[in-house]
Amino acid sequence: MTDTSSTRNPQAPIRADWWSKSVAGVVLGFALAIALSGLFAWIGPGGPAAVNKLQFVMWLVVPIWLGVVSLCFLFRSGRQAWLWLGGATVLAHTALLAARSPLLN
Repeated sequence: MTDTSSTRNPQAPIRADWWSKSVAGVVLGFALAIALSGLFAWIGPGGPAAVNKLQFVMWLVVPIWLGVVSLCFLFRSGRQAWLWLGGATVLAHTALLAARSPLLN
């Protein structure tokens, strides 16, 4: 048996794009989760005034946010994560503003 522990680097450096992917997932993921839960509140059954909907929408943010954060590492680069998540966040917030528009109600 050979000792391979001396040939391995026990602490490999973190790739630079992991930081940008992580920050994109945390920051833009939170903004996206807020927008998507708001969309559910306004478009979902009963509108925002439905009974007990406020509590459900509040707790809906966390699984959406965690899902986005966990999936942000599937992007090829940090730049791609920022662009796609940024675009999705802008679209979601635009849809939320449109859903809250008095013209649609």
